Amino acid sequence: MNHPATPGTLAQRMRHTPYQAYSYSYPHKAAYRALAAPVSLAQLWAAQDRSALFAYIHIPFCEMRCGFCNLFAMARPSPEMVERYVAQVVQQMRVLDRVLGERKFARFALGGGTPTFLSAAQLQTLLEGARDILGIDLQSTPAGIEASPETVTPERMAVCRSMGIDRVSLGIQSFAAAEMRSLARPQQNEVVTRAIGHIRAAGFPTLNLDLIYGIGGQTIESLLASIDSALAFRPEELYLYPLYVRQHTGLGKIANRKGAASFDPIVLNQEGDSRMQLYEAARDHLRARGYVQVSMRMFRAPHAPSESGPSYCCQNDGMVGLGTGARSYTRDLHYSTDYAVGRADTIGIIDNYLALDADSFTHAHHGFALGPDEQRRRYVIQSLLTDPGLDPAAYTQRFGGDCMQDLPQLHELGELGLLEEGAAILRLNDRGYEYADTIGPWLASEDVRRLMADGGTTC
Repeated sequence: MNHPATPGTLAQRMRHTPYQAYSYSYPHKAAYRALAAPVSLAQLWAAQDRSALFAYIHIPFCEMRCGFCNLFAMARPSPEMVERYVAQVVQQMRVLDRVLGERKFARFALGGGTPTFLSAAQLQTLLEGARDILGIDLQSTPAGIEASPETVTPERMAVCRSMGIDRVSLGIQSFAAAEMRSLARPQQNEVVTRAIGHIRAAGFPTLNLDLIYGIGGQTIESLLASIDSALAFRPEELYLYPLYVRQHTGLGKIANRKGAASFDPIVLNQEGDSRMQLYEAARDHLRARGYVQVSMRMFRAPHAPSESGPSYCCQNDGMVGLGTGARSYTRDLHYSTDYAVGRADTIGIIDNYLALDADSFTHAHHGFALGPDEQRRRYVIQSLLTDPGLDPAAYTQRFGGDCMQDLPQLHELGELGLLEEGAAILRLNDRGYEYADTIGPWLASEDVRRLMADGGTTC
């Protein structure tokens, strides 16, 4: 993670900086390595509960590379590469249809990169493959797609909605032109307005808008103005992301040229790192307007549709990843292709994926094996950092032990006043959510920290 060598106690970490790493999954992909021997996916998945899976397709293409982006993605690929990629994902679907055996999917998503970089016909091909080859009932399964304003068209939205996609996540980042320039992400507000108009016209039940805080030159006033601009579109969900400046990104290269001693914490504003103050102001602003906080980043509107479809629990249920850069999760093994941030390495990995034959998709070659301790840590991290929190009874049902005994460091959360008092579930309070990006890295094992540090990659 960003600070693998940060002192071990939570109190020491909190004094260092609240912003250490986003623990959206565990272990982080930077801890993955080439497996000692290829693992048969048929044998691996045969041992798993396959009654509520998440299927994820990764599209590693974008119109432009944002200055803050460290995702596995490349800008401006050739049309021939994109067409070959779509065909290769369909071939991978056919292989997985054989190796997965009987299964049922509870969630589906296309992420990236920018999935809406694909043409309407290419999106149709992938969605029909998900339906006809993988057997996903897209009309009744919660399904989402990520988009950028420049790539939203009526044709693409019509295809996605008609096939059953019910959630669109749109990366806005800011409505202030100067802040977008600071992010190396040119974007016009009229393009945003037009894109949201297309999304609403297509009838998607859920619109999510992403905003970033901590941008160079950003103030509380300008952040709240961006939030109000977003709220004018009545999004069902809104995500607030703190800006991280990571190595190998556009902003990281700028920081390196300026001789910055480190990439994080960022100090883009002259007065220093203002992210905590910005976060608190934004959180209170959204709550005052009826939005409910689900995690440090996610806020849900009172008019958002209630969750429906098959139940899915990320702590327990598996994920099937398709495409290069996509991760798959079983209880014992997380696996994927390799990943990179730099363009040349990214292109090399995509080219390798495009060259694979069908048999290559029957085995995992790169990943991380989770022993009992890592499985427990993953369950705790995935539960604790989002609503409703970590249920000790559910933990015991899954692992047979007591979470406070298995991970005694959890006692520090209560000692530091980061939990709601008197609750049967370990649930972060407001201060706990403020330090979610400290708590997640703090709970990582020494092995994961070492692997991430050895890999020299920040998340």
